[in-house]
Amino acid sequence: MVCRDGMMEKTLFRFIWKHSLRQQIFIVAWTVISFPFLYYSLDLPKMIVNESIQGKHWPLEILGFPLGQMEHLIVLSVSYLGLVLINGAFKYFLNVYKGRVGERMNRRLRFALYERILRFPNSHFRKTPPGQLVPMITAEVEPLGGFIGDSFAVPAFQGGTLLVILVFMCLQDPILGLAAIALYPFQIIVIPRLQRKVNNLSKQRIHLVRELSDEITETALSLREIQTNGTNRFHLALFSKMMDINYWIRFDIFKWKFFIKFLNNFIAQLTPFFFYSIGGYLVIKGSLSLGALLAVVAAYKDLNAPWRELLDYYQSMEDARIKYEQVVDQFDPMGMIPPDRAPIDADARPHAGTPSEVAMSNVSMTDDGGNKRLDALSLTVPPGQRLALLGPDTGGKHDLLQLLAGQAAPETGRVLLDGVSPLSLSIPDLGRRIGYVGGETVMRSGTLYENLVYGLQWAPAALPADPEWPAKRKEAERTGNSTDPSDVHWVDVTQFGPEGRAAFKAWLRQVLEMTGMLSEVREFGLQGRVDPLSRPEIVDLVLRSRQALRPFLSAPALASYIEPFAADRFNSQSTLAENLLFGTPVGPTFHGDGLARHPVIRGVLRAEGIEDALVQAGRATAQTLSEIFRDLPPTHEFYARFSFVDAEELADLEQVEARVRRDGVMTPADRTRFLTLILRLIPARHRLDTVDDALMTGIVKARARLMRDLPDDLRSAVDFFDENRFSPINSLLDNVLFGRLAPGQNAVNSRMRQLVRTELERLDLLRPLGEAALIVGLETPVGVGGSRLSPAMRQRVAIARALIKRPPLLLFDDPAALMDQGLQQTMIDAILAEPHWTVIWALQRPLLAKTFDRVVVLDDGQIAADGPAAEIVAAKEAPGRRAQAE
Repeated sequence: MVCRDGMMEKTLFRFIWKHSLRQQIFIVAWTVISFPFLYYSLDLPKMIVNESIQGKHWPLEILGFPLGQMEHLIVLSVSYLGLVLINGAFKYFLNVYKGRVGERMNRRLRFALYERILRFPNSHFRKTPPGQLVPMITAEVEPLGGFIGDSFAVPAFQGGTLLVILVFMCLQDPILGLAAIALYPFQIIVIPRLQRKVNNLSKQRIHLVRELSDEITETALSLREIQTNGTNRFHLALFSKMMDINYWIRFDIFKWKFFIKFLNNFIAQLTPFFFYSIGGYLVIKGSLSLGALLAVVAAYKDLNAPWRELLDYYQSMEDARIKYEQVVDQFDPMGMIPPDRAPIDADARPHAGTPSEVAMSNVSMTDDGGNKRLDALSLTVPPGQRLALLGPDTGGKHDLLQLLAGQAAPETGRVLLDGVSPLSLSIPDLGRRIGYVGGETVMRSGTLYENLVYGLQWAPAALPADPEWPAKRKEAERTGNSTDPSDVHWVDVTQFGPEGRAAFKAWLRQVLEMTGMLSEVREFGLQGRVDPLSRPEIVDLVLRSRQALRPFLSAPALASYIEPFAADRFNSQSTLAENLLFGTPVGPTFHGDGLARHPVIRGVLRAEGIEDALVQAGRATAQTLSEIFRDLPPTHEFYARFSFVDAEELADLEQVEARVRRDGVMTPADRTRFLTLILRLIPARHRLDTVDDALMTGIVKARARLMRDLPDDLRSAVDFFDENRFSPINSLLDNVLFGRLAPGQNAVNSRMRQLVRTELERLDLLRPLGEAALIVGLETPVGVGGSRLSPAMRQRVAIARALIKRPPLLLFDDPAALMDQGLQQTMIDAILAEPHWTVIWALQRPLLAKTFDRVVVLDDGQIAADGPAAEIVAAKEAPGRRAQAE
């Protein structure tokens, strides 16, 4: 699909010819080798009938051995069976080999398409929705692999089979042979014309499927707007219209496809008429033997199969051709990055490590609508200068940064970074030279650390230890894929000097401090979980810290801050389920409604006489929640606060409660629903006042009975609270404290934090625990597109990602707009204080530019003002101060 010159084959057969010619020749060769065996398998039935069954002259000699009639029949029958096995082996081998060739070509095709996406110009997605690309690479390409494997094999095998059978039939009787193919010319002329109608309908269907994909993607992205504006009815009508169009297109396709099949079947059944009429006449006249006629009839049955396969092949070929050409057209947009700028296996050249110089000379640029974005602009930024860009959004500051980042090309003039055009640098080289952050923050699914170091993933740092890697690499080479292993360490730390990883870790920590994220990442870590197998050193540290803190945490002064896990006390910071089990459920046994359904649990609750009380508490909880959430939308923040129930489940509970109230009867299923709800409740957090002291006492008593009566095979379903053991289910903070913080104390009560910090510092545990929390915090999943982080946090991660690369040039296109001004100013000051880079920062708030060396104001694509920051900022702020004074 894509060779090193980046060109795409415009037709499917060019692609097949270029990348699988040797394999296709191999398939054809083995197909030809199989033909003699096929021919003799057709001839043997006639020999068996005419010689073995109807023969009169016995014995017959075969290879010098005399054979009687029965022996002759057995020899020919066994030979026929052997030929059947040989032909079957040929088919099996060829089918497996074709499948392998098809899958390899499909892999090559998908990789080539994805590689081209990486070279698309950003402007392309203003015209083509990204949602269209997913079905193209997945669904639309999928059937092409099957056809590619058959592209030469089917016409070679089925066409050869057809030819062999025709030769055999003509040798028996030329008239019957001609009769067998008498209607082929009609099919060859008519079927392609009918197929063209199907092809046109298929093109329409492909376009519609892409539009459907766009609509579904847009719906998913704008779900909040749909729900808050109540426009679901409009979207359903729009989708229904598209489904209607799809229905009629597919219905027309079905009509034409099945008409073509009907026509082929009719012709196939018409041909035997000639055999029975003409062949029977010849047998009656003695011009043809009965065995020959039976052999011809049997051969025709075999003849029909390859002919039908060839007709089906033609339809598949046309369908594959359309799909391929449609995909190629979509993956060949104007303005693509040339392939020599985006090599798939070339290492980036290290930069000099000194701040960059920027020079722009007489640069002009227009947008897609022909509007002037930059007009004969000239600008020079010396190495190490801190430059702020001010002006309206349409003034040109955003376009200037895109030019410097190599995201756009000027119409006239020159743009140089250290004397080199950014458009002449390869993508890896440019990625090392600049750190660009725009207003739209994009994050990958993964951990916080993976997103922070994303900009350093230029090349694998080592080869994998997998013994199968050489074979996998060879297979990747065969299919034109990347030969780089993805499951090894990719972070390049060579630019941090001889200390390597240690220097990188120190720099990462410094970047987190510069962006104000260090304390937040540590907080993520305190609330995160630790895998004891992968982090045994953290587990050991936590257990040591727990034992060291035990006397301090037992002090009466801290009783209002922390509730420890104690076997004889109810913990109001834990769910009722955790209190009952004195641990956290592990696996499916006690998750969901499993705990409320389990007969052992129900038996313990009944024995302690609290089952009815819990069910009634669950019913009261459902009633209270129904009142709280009445008239609130499903996206309201209260659902996050009461996270143990969602909108759909609450609606179901309301129906159950209404039915119980109306009928006065509570079924066993209803009791389980209410019991499941109350077991999820955290009394101190949710504060619904549906769990009283008597019920808490009953749960502690039931816990003691459960610990005594719980079968051994169920103990593995609970991660019990144990003061001498680390719990991978609970957070790092819970493990250190061996308890839970009281409401409102977690991450907000400075007094509690300071007390614990002081004690940890006295015990020489503050620094190691802080480092452990940082490690765990960096492993926090960010969610799809960073959805688990706040918008402002996502912006800081994007800025930190650019800083971690320590590039010679930082290009910031107002990336901190969602942060408060104080945090922005602190972060800007920290970044400007570092000597590693030249900084060009587009800002919305002029006051933030006061600490820069220089300010340039852009308006209508030209420089409206240029000078020292203090002077320009004072001039920009003067009108506002005069207005306030007046």
